[in-house]
Amino acid sequence: MPDPLQPVLGGDAPFDAAEFEIESRAELDVHLAKHNLAGLAVLGLRLDREPPDLSGVDVHGSLFVGCEFASAEVEIDLIRRGAHVVPPFDDLPYPTHPALLYTPEDLASGFAEGGFAGMYDTVVFDHFVAHGGAVPHLREALAQRLHDAGIDNALGKALSAWAATHGHEGAVGIMGGHAEPRGSAAYRMVADLTRKLAGAGRLVVTGGGPGVMEAANLGAYFASRTGAELAAAIDTLAGAPHFTDHDPYTAAALAVREAYPVAETDLAGRLQHGGLALPTWLYGHEPANLFAGQIGKYFSNAVREDSILRLSRGGIVFAPGWAGTVQEIFQAATKTFYRTDGPSGAFVFLGTGHWSKLPVADLLGPLLARSPHGDQSGLIVVTDSLDEALAALHG
Repeated sequence: MPDPLQPVLGGDAPFDAAEFEIESRAELDVHLAKHNLAGLAVLGLRLDREPPDLSGVDVHGSLFVGCEFASAEVEIDLIRRGAHVVPPFDDLPYPTHPALLYTPEDLASGFAEGGFAGMYDTVVFDHFVAHGGAVPHLREALAQRLHDAGIDNALGKALSAWAATHGHEGAVGIMGGHAEPRGSAAYRMVADLTRKLAGAGRLVVTGGGPGVMEAANLGAYFASRTGAELAAAIDTLAGAPHFTDHDPYTAAALAVREAYPVAETDLAGRLQHGGLALPTWLYGHEPANLFAGQIGKYFSNAVREDSILRLSRGGIVFAPGWAGTVQEIFQAATKTFYRTDGPSGAFVFLGTGHWSKLPVADLLGPLLARSPHGDQSGLIVVTDSLDEALAALHG
């Protein structure tokens, strides 16, 4: 039976610009024709399928990570000839070194047969919990870190593809409450905003979960469609408003994707139609939303959070949210205060009523005014107006 995650595992990945990394069989064959893999890294390939002849190839200093070989003898021979081999770990439901970011189809694989409990995303989360959760034992910790290193690498390739097509204008991060129900005013407002941002060629970045995060990826998914089509899709989703009702919630998302398919496109096109999502299995009880164009799902929440904020240099929208959102506000403020990742775009707080009850902007202003790089308090915008939010983010 074909492996539904074979693209993630590297079987069909195209050539990329990583000079020292080999992540597809076609790319490997080019180097085999030269009989030279010395110093190169071969990542996540199924070399047990139509096994290549490696016997006459220079492998001194080469690194094989997460590759499957036809036999132990092949591995031993590589090591004897100077290669370093980090084999895939046995009995893992996830790849040791993913070559590509995930897609919604990858994470939802298994839903048709086994419902939410049978999805790849859920199976990996259950494994994560059963093996120590945030404090795994050494073997599991190594496997998770190898996986996340692969996601880091794949994320870099995806962003390079985006920049080659759309340039280097800063991505826009969308933060907000995970519990926001589908169909709410805040949900619709965020989706409207990101449809317009994505339609204007801006990369939308979210934490990949439900609530406001799903609304943001959903809006980007509809980048080439009308506001009326987006509203109709939200009406469909609102029939299963809460992510805790796992099976109907997931089924509704898949139904919307089927009713409003995105045309086959390249990597940059997939990122425009859905944006980028960076969720984590630490919060795996919150299902990853299924509207992002590309999904970098991590085990490490710390790496994932830092990545979202590091990428969102074109501005951040803070929709109504509570503790998690407030934490992200001040993580972002620290980066802006010190310019650790360069100049920052606007801090747009959507929903004046919410942010007057939770007055973090009042604290943020004096803080950013004292930045060693000059007064940054003018970046703060608190509004109920989509037009004002868009103007701040395009400014």
